[in-house]
Amino acid sequence: MSQHPACHIHHIHLDKQHPLPIPAVGKLSGSYLVFWWKDIAIGHLFLKPGQLLTDEIYLKQLTEAIRPAVQQYSPENQLSTTAHWISMLQSGNFKKMNAVLENIFSPVFPKQVPATVPVTVIICTRNRAIQLKECLQNLLGIRCVPQEILVVDNAPADDTTFEAARQFKKVTYVKEPRPGLDIARNTGILHAQNEIIAYIDDDVLVHPMWAYWVWETFQDNSIAAMTGLVIAAQLHTKAQLNFEKYWSFNRGYTDKTYTSDFINDTLAIGPPVWEIGAGANMAFQKSVFKQVGLFNELLDVGAAGCNGDSEIWHRILSAGLSIMYNPRATVFHEHRKEAKGLQKQLYYYMRGFTVAALLQQERHQQAGYKQHLFQILPKFYIGLIRRGFPSYTSRYSTIWAEMSGIVSGLIFYRKHQRQLLKPTLR
Repeated sequence: MSQHPACHIHHIHLDKQHPLPIPAVGKLSGSYLVFWWKDIAIGHLFLKPGQLLTDEIYLKQLTEAIRPAVQQYSPENQLSTTAHWISMLQSGNFKKMNAVLENIFSPVFPKQVPATVPVTVIICTRNRAIQLKECLQNLLGIRCVPQEILVVDNAPADDTTFEAARQFKKVTYVKEPRPGLDIARNTGILHAQNEIIAYIDDDVLVHPMWAYWVWETFQDNSIAAMTGLVIAAQLHTKAQLNFEKYWSFNRGYTDKTYTSDFINDTLAIGPPVWEIGAGANMAFQKSVFKQVGLFNELLDVGAAGCNGDSEIWHRILSAGLSIMYNPRATVFHEHRKEAKGLQKQLYYYMRGFTVAALLQQERHQQAGYKQHLFQILPKFYIGLIRRGFPSYTSRYSTIWAEMSGIVSGLIFYRKHQRQLLKPTLR
């Protein structure tokens, strides 16, 4: 673990504080600035170690960071409104800028926030009682609480998870003896009492309004599933910073709706369903699983690797249903701190990615996943090997683990192809 923080995270609430002065940047550590308007994250900015910025350049970069979100929330994306707040910000007239932004954002926030919403939150965990306890304390203390919380204890080595969960009266403990994340996810579905089912990881802390925005998303009945914004909880080590820079779960600060058009329009290159979001912050209408099946239990941790989430998103879109990315549903994720942990994570990510890609190729013969795996990725990694030589630091520190994962995924798929193609029904 690096001795010095790789990056300091600063949460800057533009509705409460002046954006200047520029947060300090050290010689050994940079800064990661996350900009908010009240409860909504609207952009971010990385400042490199030792980077010096004038106020003018910083305000221009801040403008570009938050421009997409502010434009989205502006009434009918009015250019005059956009030009107004930009001129106020860059001229340093923050009082007038705040008045403009208040008019833009005020219609977004609910007039009343219910104390509880009919959402079942499922946390699949294994032998991580400390992280789980912190996650549950956070979840039960937010402004709008989910009606049901299920802890699915996946093939536990001891009773520590049970002991952690039993400390919370409002938490239901479910033991799943068979190892595998997607097995645990499916067990949670079968026990859930609400129509809206949300998943978070045990190393996640949720924003106080997270459950509300999850529930609010599904007030549109056309939405079958959703993902939300994932912000790094800390960037204390080089491994955490590398993950955030090159493998981030953050999908931006503007709404996106994915339909079958996303599959059709990208079929030739292999639909990049992994862009939809992260399994650390996702939710579904329970009824969708009756239509497309449960999570594929040979994917994810315990079997193929990862990508059980993106594989089911592919099935949902292929069935003609819609998925929304809602950045107002925000969580904070603790990335792997150690280099070895990151390498292991990316090995299983690429292993699962490979298996899921081949599985999706089998279902859509016209898809370009094989081209992606056997032509595009080899060229990509050859380029990384050349550019990273000879030190292989930063982005290049994990390429061997990634390539090993791809090879392992090819072998796994060949061995288990028939089983993978069978739907999971329990």
